[in-house]
Amino acid sequence: MALFFDAAWFDRRLAERGMSRAVLAAASGLSEADLMLVFKDQRELSAAEVALFAELLGASPAEIAYWAGVSTPVPATPAESVETRLARVEARLERLEALLTRRGRDG
Repeated sequence: MALFFDAAWFDRRLAERGMSRAVLAAASGLSEADLMLVFKDQRELSAAEVALFAELLGASPAEIAYWAGVSTPVPATPAESVETRLARVEARLERLEALLTRRGRDG
């Protein structure tokens, strides 16, 4: 297991996917300053961040955790894709809107 965050490995993966650190920060909800702390091995990734990095970099969560350092947690369950999560939220919103519309008519 890697002892420290391997910034070179992450930079190579970003380059392979045509992304920058700024894109990784924005997509994962981190500020660029927080991401810099991660890359300098001064901030640990959360399990949720590991899952997001994995999705963005096309790697498994275990691989991300390995290259991020020994104490980085691996998500317990496979991460739900952003597209799947968005579709689930949109479906729920449609159900809520339909319920509100019915209540307005029955009102």
